[in-house]
Amino acid sequence: MVIYPMRRQRPWLLYILLLYILINKSGAISPDGEALLSFRSVIVSSDGILPLWRPEDVDPCNWRGVKCDPKTKRVIYLSLKNHKLSGPISPDLGMLAHLKVLALNNNSFYGTIPSELGNCTELQGIFLQGNYLSGPIPSEMGNLTALQNLDISSNSLSGSIPSSLGRLNKLKTFNVSNNFLVGPIPSDGALINFADNSFTGNRDLCGKQIDRTCKDDSGGPGTDGQSPSGQNQGGKKKYSGGLLISTSATIGALLLVALMCFWGCFLYKKFGKTGSNSIAMDVCGGASIVMFHGDLPYSSKDIIKKLETLTEEHVIGSGGFGTVYKLEMDDGNIFALKRIVKMDEGFNRFFERELEILGSIKHRYLVNLRGYCNSPMSKLLIYDFLSGGSLDEALHERSEQLDWDARLTIIMGAAKGLAYLQNTCKVAGQLKRLMFIVLGSWCLKC
Repeated sequence: MVIYPMRRQRPWLLYILLLYILINKSGAISPDGEALLSFRSVIVSSDGILPLWRPEDVDPCNWRGVKCDPKTKRVIYLSLKNHKLSGPISPDLGMLAHLKVLALNNNSFYGTIPSELGNCTELQGIFLQGNYLSGPIPSEMGNLTALQNLDISSNSLSGSIPSSLGRLNKLKTFNVSNNFLVGPIPSDGALINFADNSFTGNRDLCGKQIDRTCKDDSGGPGTDGQSPSGQNQGGKKKYSGGLLISTSATIGALLLVALMCFWGCFLYKKFGKTGSNSIAMDVCGGASIVMFHGDLPYSSKDIIKKLETLTEEHVIGSGGFGTVYKLEMDDGNIFALKRIVKMDEGFNRFFERELEILGSIKHRYLVNLRGYCNSPMSKLLIYDFLSGGSLDEALHERSEQLDWDARLTIIMGAAKGLAYLQNTCKVAGQLKRLMFIVLGSWCLKC
């Protein structure tokens, strides 16, 4: 009597097992979801938006910042701008084969732009401006033939502009300004249609678009897209014999200069004036360079070498906390250097914490702190150099009076920068007119 009911129940057990398998299979995250979770896994910090992405979801279509095609459930839109995201950009974003818009602008992403983005051939818009991205522009971006908008400005990108970008015939907007790009701008293809404002802030670029003749080719940049530094390698080899001969003569001079520097430091420490403002005295006693997110494309040795050349002639401003110098590197890039004399150890520790906070943020209305030099006698802060001058000069030292529209623009810029510092970054500081720097079109940074 017992065996018969059990035989009738066996099919139900099979049905339950099959249903369990189907539920588990349908509950697995989609491949696009896995790619986004991989992107999330390398993010160091954010404003709390990414923890809302749940791995147990069937697909990522309801995640914040993500949009999917309603029929296929494939990710077509990823927008996470202004979310304080810090970390590298995961190469797994290249698995989003149907992605049309990628907007990660105005965050703190660092590292390189993944070449795997070249696999997302349906991309129509890439917005990565306002981050700390470095390294070259991937040539694989030339595969994105549907691309209409590309903005990678205000980063620390280096190298030349790939000639493959000339294949992007659908481009409507293109912006690589305010980076460290070098060499000729490709003149064959789509990039010839863009004006100089797409390339400003890259002092070593040349080409027809910016009306600057390339040194290696009076007729314009070559089709190979090589930078001047790459094309000069042949010249360097040609004259290597002469350089080798001159090296033996300069070694003695360099040793003599080094000896004089150390001797000068010794005399300064023993008999020197305590009120001297010489930066050379600061750094020759030993100095280290701290760079935020690799935002300075120079070695510590190159920076310290330039610091040793600064004199009172390079002073462009002064205030209660220190003197500001104009620092011009060998490649023509200019920075503002603020020298702050060290106080007691407690203040120095507090000051270093403040610098770490300021170096980690980036905002349209805040001057970018690239890094600082830590020397025995002072701290030397390295900022972007902005030629517009201070607000104090604009209000009181210029013959041209500011109209009300300009004043309103300045007020709004100052308010946005201060609000970001106070409410978001919790940075304490001293407020005065000299701290505000006027940019073009009366835009303001503080």
